[in-house]
Amino acid sequence: MENLTSDIVIVGSGIAGSIMAERLSRKGLKVIILEAGSHVDRGKAFNTFINAVDKIPESAYEQQAHARFPLTVNESYFVQKGKELFKSTYLRVAGGTTWHWQGTVLRLLPEDFQMKSKYNVAFDWPITYNDLEFWYEEAEKELGTSGFNGEDLGSPRKNKYPLPEIPFSNLDQFMIASLKKSEYKIVHTPQARNSIPYDMRSACCGSASCIPICPVQAKYDATVHLNKAQKNGAKLVTNAVAYEVVSEKSGKISEIKFKIKDGKIFSVKGNTFILAANAIENAKLLLMSKSEYFKNGIANLSDQVGRNLMDHPVILAYGLAPERIFPYRSPTSTAGIDETRRGAYRKDFASYRLEISNDGWTFPIGGINPFVESLIEKGFKGKKLEDIYRESVYRQVTMAALTEQLPDPYNRVIPSYKNLDAIGIPRPEVYYALDSYTNKSFSDSRKKMIQILNLANCTQIKSPLEFYGAGHVMGTHRMGKDSKTSVVDEYLRSHEHHNLFLLGAGVMPTTGSANPTLTIAALSLKCSHYILNQYHKV
Repeated sequence: MENLTSDIVIVGSGIAGSIMAERLSRKGLKVIILEAGSHVDRGKAFNTFINAVDKIPESAYEQQAHARFPLTVNESYFVQKGKELFKSTYLRVAGGTTWHWQGTVLRLLPEDFQMKSKYNVAFDWPITYNDLEFWYEEAEKELGTSGFNGEDLGSPRKNKYPLPEIPFSNLDQFMIASLKKSEYKIVHTPQARNSIPYDMRSACCGSASCIPICPVQAKYDATVHLNKAQKNGAKLVTNAVAYEVVSEKSGKISEIKFKIKDGKIFSVKGNTFILAANAIENAKLLLMSKSEYFKNGIANLSDQVGRNLMDHPVILAYGLAPERIFPYRSPTSTAGIDETRRGAYRKDFASYRLEISNDGWTFPIGGINPFVESLIEKGFKGKKLEDIYRESVYRQVTMAALTEQLPDPYNRVIPSYKNLDAIGIPRPEVYYALDSYTNKSFSDSRKKMIQILNLANCTQIKSPLEFYGAGHVMGTHRMGKDSKTSVVDEYLRSHEHHNLFLLGAGVMPTTGSANPTLTIAALSLKCSHYILNQYHKV
């Protein structure tokens, strides 16, 4: 390998980086993408998942010494130093974390952009919902979004979803019937999953393995745009771990240095630089890039890089339905209760969304294998074990509350120089805790989930006190109008380095209660339009 040059240099090939690469390369710009990990073989990865004992989100993917990623269990990548564990994970592979995401593509609510103005908490975004509505629609087209047009999810839309909705599952229909006379309304969940063939990808066949892998790519993953970008002429460099962003004294970024598997060092020079790794890896890279001109790291005069790390902490409730509802026959979630996301209560405690899970007790107990083990430990064996196992699995119900979290400068990531990976790059050192705003929300959502399961006449209802990670890594380089309190402007351009852009959920000032991927995609499309118009007149 030799040192490289390009018009555009992108770090990270997940959804943000791949969409950006496709949009810019489509216009004839020379694009290089640096990806820390390797390509994924879908068939091999699916077989790895099938044979894995622990069916965790990362179970389909191979760890590599030079590009390790965090794990849901037996985690050894993050250096955890906070009051509580940060429990969300991500992948470092070509295509990024969309390989093992669920596929939910909710829009943020208009009020999510104005938390300070509406509820006197946190911050307002420098943009409004109306500024992003067009780009939300574009993102839904790019991802192939299936949705139902007859329901109000709180986010006004001008046009219909690109694809028809994914049908309600057996469990959804059971819950709808059970809650018919209650205050709760179950609605379809918009999904980046084909309900009919779309964009050269097949329709969903209900494999129920969305997390961690769709065997037929009916569920969108970022290799869709990554492959299109490469067909346009973009160059993907895998196993290339960026470790330093180099800036001139003027603030202009001149190159990015990276290491390959054996630790050898190379660089790529360019005109426009885009970091699209994820909220943790972007922040770590910026903070590692110290120099005599930028002693606190790149883009960090505000001291906000790495701070305000957020998630959608999850609490669960689960039980057994009074009849067979046959989970594992559809996408992992097809419906939820969205009305809980809205209300004046948000001045006092966090917004949350109630999700109905179609994958039995996989989330709360780890799937089928741990369930069988628990039955054996209780003394069941032979035909009796088989009978109770089958009957219980047929009736397993789980609900999840995905909860808003406010930005807190204590919650942060920094490079851990005392804990290096195999090629000498610091691992992420993470400080994390939840505040009363989120914890008060847990009390409200747990009460509602237990009430709903009781209305459905479920038995053996449990709701663990612990919280879980949603896989939604947000904050760490937020957008804002004031360079003293934010890292990038409304166009995702660094306040200090005008040819540096930061993509992904790290730019989100607040989280709302919508899964962030659609917002990531919409912001990336908006940013690509700005770059083409302002920097590369093509």
